[in-house]
Amino acid sequence: MAVSYTAVVDVDGEGRNGGHVHSSDGLLETSLAYPKELGGAGTATNPEQLLAAGWAACFLGALRSAATQRKIRLASTTITAEITLTHSDDGEFSLSAVLSPVLGGVDQATAQELANAAHQICPYSKATRDNVPVTINASAAA
Repeated sequence: MAVSYTAVVDVDGEGRNGGHVHSSDGLLETSLAYPKELGGAGTATNPEQLLAAGWAACFLGALRSAATQRKIRLASTTITAEITLTHSDDGEFSLSAVLSPVLGGVDQATAQELANAAHQICPYSKATRDNVPVTINASAAA
């Protein structure tokens, strides 16, 4: 398989609590902080938000691809991605995800079919398959 692109990002400092993120091309530059829900200041982004943003953007691209393959014209696309960090009694951390795309110009059944197809296409979905529980809640825009 040929390489299409490799993202290079460095994180320094304290990682998820006080770290600093910077990409090799300089386009991504941000600080990291624990969210208030984890006892932090909540003054910067966190890894779960970054994962949600990347996955949502990728998933919308996969939705558009699935629609094009089926010759379906979408009037609009939006998505909400929720990444939940959980921990067990023994201190093990894990993630779960809820992806909620809203598709305009199609009925509910078609919206769900396209979302299911996108979940098979999206590289983030493939990378997390069988490791991260994912719920897909597609809906048709009114």
